Amino acid sequence: MATYDLTPVEVKKVNTRFRRIKTKIPVPESLPIFEELGKSEPRSMAGQPPIVWHKAEGSSVYDKWGNKWIDWSSGVLIANAGHGRSEICGKLKEIIDQGLLSTYVFVHEGRMELTRELRMISPDPGNYMVFLLSTGSEATENCIKLAKTYGLEKHGPKKNIVVSFGNAFHGRTMGAQLAGGMPRLKKWIGDLDPSFVQVPFPDGYKNEDTSFDLFLKTLKAKGVEPKNICGAISESYQGVGPDFFPVEYAKKLESFCREHDIVLVMDEVQSGFGRTGKMFAYQHYGIKPDLVACGKGITSSLPLSAVIGRSDVMSLYPPGSMTSTHSASPLCVASALESLRIIREEKLVEHSAKMGEILNPALEKICEKHSKFLGCLHGKGLVAGIQVVKPGTKTPDPDMATRINLACFQKGLLMFAPVGIAGECVKIAPPLCITEDALRESIGVFEETIEELS
Repeated sequence: MATYDLTPVEVKKVNTRFRRIKTKIPVPESLPIFEELGKSEPRSMAGQPPIVWHKAEGSSVYDKWGNKWIDWSSGVLIANAGHGRSEICGKLKEIIDQGLLSTYVFVHEGRMELTRELRMISPDPGNYMVFLLSTGSEATENCIKLAKTYGLEKHGPKKNIVVSFGNAFHGRTMGAQLAGGMPRLKKWIGDLDPSFVQVPFPDGYKNEDTSFDLFLKTLKAKGVEPKNICGAISESYQGVGPDFFPVEYAKKLESFCREHDIVLVMDEVQSGFGRTGKMFAYQHYGIKPDLVACGKGITSSLPLSAVIGRSDVMSLYPPGSMTSTHSASPLCVASALESLRIIREEKLVEHSAKMGEILNPALEKICEKHSKFLGCLHGKGLVAGIQVVKPGTKTPDPDMATRINLACFQKGLLMFAPVGIAGECVKIAPPLCITEDALRESIGVFEETIEELS
């Protein structure tokens, strides 16, 4: 995992329309903050480029010492409509002035409005329902619970297997990590639940076999009979990439689920709300999931998640037995409604697709020129990822990925720390409102950095 030295260093001063670096990096005055956090927080909360956020607007992030970055992180794919939108802030102030901060699951009007809005963008508005929660992990956990309950209630206790994919990430809670596909994240669990089974993800790079036959062969080799599978869950694109399904594979997966009455779950926590140039990334495949897990970009700000799903599956639990303490928190609901309005009225889904036609070809040229250590590029819309590898191999090179990340940071281009199986993936995910001028400048900064490090 990435580590960053907290020793302030002199860097080249930057002053453009979109970037400003005027101090040493990290800022010397910021060090007491990091020092106190080191005493107060577990080290798991460290590991990001050493910036102290003070303000964020649109696609820009500022510290309090006069520095400004173009944001290629969106927080962590949160700020789809943009950071600090005045419209969202205004709606939050309205709710605060109204005097409604928490309702448990007592009804408030905003809850009705948001569940309706989300139902209307579901795969089938007449036959889908919405359950609001707080975090992405909570949403994926709920999908797992519903899939297992559906198998139990409709077919009996043997239909309890959840199939997911290698290298998957569905959250940090126990069920989400049992469904996840990275063994190092499961060590703490000890004995693993055998009803969670992983198959290889057909990304075409880490796993070159993209045939659906591999899916079937893997299940057979593990002794899994399709009739005993209650649910199949996948990120619509895997966050370690982003890695996308081949369209034919996704369609065969859907057909397999229909044939064996398996609940098909698409995890859109990272990919939803316009990120890939469509409202939801599963729409690229022409499939109809039974459950959709949402989070992150749903509000462009505050913590909220949702499960959107088939009415018969969503209605398995009686009143009062499937709830969440802060489900439909009034502030979070207000931010989600306003974020959805902005995304719709400013056509940010379409803008994401258009900006992706600039971003991804430009990155492709950079990767082709530096293919010695930039091993693979995947992207759609305003999300992309580059696998950084040891020269001439597919071996992950997390140290070089961190060097790229840090050098960009020092030039006024902010990304979160490299992700991926070994921390080798440089992830690119600006807010969907980023202007063409800001995007082109940020691409230029990235290219300059790669040239300097090659």
